[in-house]
Amino acid sequence: MNTHSVAYFIFGISLVVLFAVIIFHYYSGKRHKKVEEPKYKMLDDED
Repeated sequence: MNTHSVAYFIFGISLVVLFAVIIFHYYSGKRHKKVEEPKYKMLDDED
């Protein structure tokens, strides 16, 4: 493999890892309440 192939492979792997970290962070247990709260707030009656 030449240098360009290795660079593209490392770049692709780093993008996949970054995407996985973002997804893991978004769906972590600590953020669950903050993420779900607006959905239930929208359905509440203001009366």
